[in-house]
Amino acid sequence: MANALLERLFSLTERKTTVRREVLAGLTTFVAMAYIIFVVPGMLADTGMPRGAAMVATIFSTVIVTAIMGLYANFPVGVAPGMGLTAFFSYYVCGTMGLPWTVALGAVFISGVFFLILTVTHIRQIIIDSVPMSLKYAIVVGSGMFIAFIGLRSAGIVVADNATLVTLGSMVRPEPLFACFGLLLSGVLMARNIQGSLLIGILCTTLISMLLGFSATPDASRFADFSFFKEWGTVFFKVDILGALQYGLISIIFSFTIFERFDTMGTLIGLSRKAGFIESDGHIKNLDKALMTDATGTIVSSFMGTPTVTSYIESAAGVSQGGRTGLTALTVAALFALSLLLVPLIEVVPSFATAPALILVGGLMMADVRHINFDDMTECLPAFLTIIMMPLTYSIANGFAFGFVTYVVMKSCSGRWREVNPFMWIISLVFIINFVLRGLG
Repeated sequence: MANALLERLFSLTERKTTVRREVLAGLTTFVAMAYIIFVVPGMLADTGMPRGAAMVATIFSTVIVTAIMGLYANFPVGVAPGMGLTAFFSYYVCGTMGLPWTVALGAVFISGVFFLILTVTHIRQIIIDSVPMSLKYAIVVGSGMFIAFIGLRSAGIVVADNATLVTLGSMVRPEPLFACFGLLLSGVLMARNIQGSLLIGILCTTLISMLLGFSATPDASRFADFSFFKEWGTVFFKVDILGALQYGLISIIFSFTIFERFDTMGTLIGLSRKAGFIESDGHIKNLDKALMTDATGTIVSSFMGTPTVTSYIESAAGVSQGGRTGLTALTVAALFALSLLLVPLIEVVPSFATAPALILVGGLMMADVRHINFDDMTECLPAFLTIIMMPLTYSIANGFAFGFVTYVVMKSCSGRWREVNPFMWIISLVFIINFVLRGLG
């Protein structure tokens, strides 16, 4: 009976897989993704959100949207708040701009509605196709540098300096030493292709710091009262949509929308290729449903209390283990739901233990730099500015702006204006207007 239901829901035979293989693939993906339970709430806590509430919100968003991805789209993909998007949300929107996290969640909601419209009308593909590949790659690379920079700061390895803006922190302090230990441990485990390397690094660093007395131990009473659910009430449905509209956050909403689209499209296409879902004519079955899930998930995540969700490339670990259907995703969702029982333990994980994960994820995102044509200055300069301006201005949006505007200007002044898609002109104009308004403000 159960097998017949699973067969009907997920077409296991058609995709040449079994229940056992799908469950093991889901377990593999969960282990590869589980570090987000520690890292995402840490970044959200910097906005003023209670960390326990942010953690529950992160888990709920992941469980709900990943389950939808499995049941509706039948894709073996885990979906959770994006690392780059969480960094943008926490450190630019709430940090640099100083907006309340409730207003930022309002912007996430609006971007979700906007993308849902784009998905239904198929305009999404036109916008994505309008951005040149060099800038798409640069956006990923720049975001990786930004995330790594945040990790280095959280670890105390990079600190502020009046003379040079930033400098090396004291490497004899416990925080940088523990972070370096976690970084090297996770790096070695990854080099040896051990699944869950980032999670193992976080747990080992936390445990050793506890044993040596450098970080707090869990409060046993917290395991019984589940008070973290009450904490979650402080962020659940706290979406200030009117506030976001009053602030006129066009560029922020645009950034949420565009950045997440590129990330999702690249991830889904890459995973589809790995799973053998791409047909001879290039069509990917159920890709439209996967994108619809992503758009709907963004709206859901804003109500849960987290930034935009995105498909996680770590799902490739499960696909490599044979995951071919939504049963893999459903397994991932179930395991994240079980992790709610460990929230009191997870709360005590220090930032220097999660910092190595940010640094390593940022490093992995650098891989796309090899696809940028640095021999063509009209491609090189916009890509370089996109990459460098993200960490140096502490803003993913600024990297977008410099890259897009420079691309249009370089191509046009080089007599190659025909290479510029009309949508690029519109996007660049929006960024220029935003620069002017910010300057006048």
